[in-house]
Parts: sequence; structure tokens; C-alpha cells
Amino acid sequence: MLDRGSIAAIALAAALTLPAASAQAHDESKYPDWSGQWIRTYGGNPRYDQSKPLRKQEAPLKPEYQKMFEASIAAQDVGGHGLDRAYTCLPQGMPRMMSGVSLMEFLFSPSVTHMLFEQLTLAPRRIYTDGRPWPKIEEPTFTGYSIGRWLDSDGDGRYDTLEAETRHIRGPRVWDQSGMPMADDDETVIKERLSLDKDDRNILRNEMTTIDNSLTRPWTVMKTYRRVKSAKEAWWGENNCAEGQAHVVIGEETYFLSGDGTIMPMRKDQPPPDLKYFNVKK
Repeated sequence: MLDRGSIAAIALAAALTLPAASAQAHDESKYPDWSGQWIRTYGGNPRYDQSKPLRKQEAPLKPEYQKMFEASIAAQDVGGHGLDRAYTCLPQGMPRMMSGVSLMEFLFSPSVTHMLFEQLTLAPRRIYTDGRPWPKIEEPTFTGYSIGRWLDSDGDGRYDTLEAETRHIRGPRVWDQSGMPMADDDETVIKERLSLDKDDRNILRNEMTTIDNSLTRPWTVMKTYRRVKSAKEAWWGENNCAEGQAHVVIGEETYFLSGDGTIMPMRKDQPPPDLKYFNVKK
């Protein structure tokens, strides 16, 4: 039988080995260098297919969604927002948040890859890589639930590719600023394959396929991001959508808050708010 001194020594030795075991479990040398700040590689408005203009995405929309898209464009042409509700600070969930709308960074651990965004209306993404099954989801979220896995595609002993699948995405949601609609259900599936460009380690490629009931077929595009600053150079500010918010939503109408603190119309011939609860002198 061990005496108290022997038991204490064994316990101390076990405790001292825990940090080493933990460090060994997360071997950073096995992961690619995706450190620093990343943003989209192109100018203009963020969009799902970066190779095509915002309003000419040529999405394989079903006829009913094409009509909704055209109505959204028509509303925007006369000063409205159409179906795009980003102006209300509603989170721009998946897949729109992966169009490079904000600076982002990656944090790796053995069980989960975190994606953090400077724009505060974009919640962090968690891509679980611990082999877990799909859980029962009671409430979808704008970012959805993501399960992934790391691959060593070239067999050099170091991961180079992250595959991820995202489900349970909350609506309402649109593809981009044009208000091109997505289906408002819980059946969307988004698949991603992320890896560094072989010729430029400061370019990250994301092959994305979205399966959505607004589409006649899965829609696959290639998104690219560039590293704008290293981890040591990076400085993170704040991008608060609610700060200085000038839009006022009353009923089904959206107005502007003018510089003198009064409500002004956002489009030509827009009807005023209903003042039935106010004593208005005629």
C-alpha cells in the first residue's frame, strides 16, 4: 500500500504532465498559417459570386424567387431597400457573411475552428472538427451550425484544407445587398472547402456550394480573401451598426432621421407615418 507521501508525489507528477499533454494535443505545427486579418480580394459590393456584378449574378433561381428578386431591384431603384434588411442591423448570416463584408480572423484548436469578424453584427462562427454528429437544434441561428474536418491533401504531415458543412440557418436571409432572396426554411445546406493558394500564401480560397430551396440546382462559386495584415500588425476596431443608425421603421415603411431630428421620406411620394394616436391640428 502506498503511503501519503507516495500518493502526493504521484498526484504532483500527474499534475505537472497535464500542461505538456495539453500542449501536445494542440500541435500548432500541424495547422496552416491563416493568422492575421483577411478581407475579400475585389472592390465594390460584397456578393456571392465575386466573378459577376452584384445585380447580374445569374443565380439559378426558381421563377417565384426571380420575381421577388426583380421586385427588390425595382424597389431599390426608387430609393427603397427592397428585400435587403441589413440596414436594420439584422445579422448578415450564412452564406452572405462569408462574402468578405468584414475583416475576419481564424483561431484554431483541436476541437473547433473559430472565425471572428470586426463587424459586430456578424456573430463568430464555430466550425466543430472533433467528429461530433449533427445535434438536435431547437432554434436556428444566423450563422448556422457548422461541422468540419481538417485534411492533409498533399501528405506532408500538415493540415492544408478545411472542409465544413453548415445547416440550421435562421431567416430571413438574402444573398447580398441586391435583396436576392433565399428560401426561408431550415433546409439550406452550405458546403465549404478552404485552403491557401499554392502560389500566394496570402490568398485564401473558399470553394462554396449552397443548396437552397430558392434554387433549381446547387450553386457553386469560388470566393477569395487576401491577408491584409499579419497577426502582429493587426489592429481591430469596432464597426457598430446601431451607432448612428438613421433609419426609422414604422409599420411597413422605412424613413430617414434627418439632421434636425425629424423624420423625412426615403423615396419619392412616400406616404407619411400614420398619426392616428396623435392630436394633429388641421
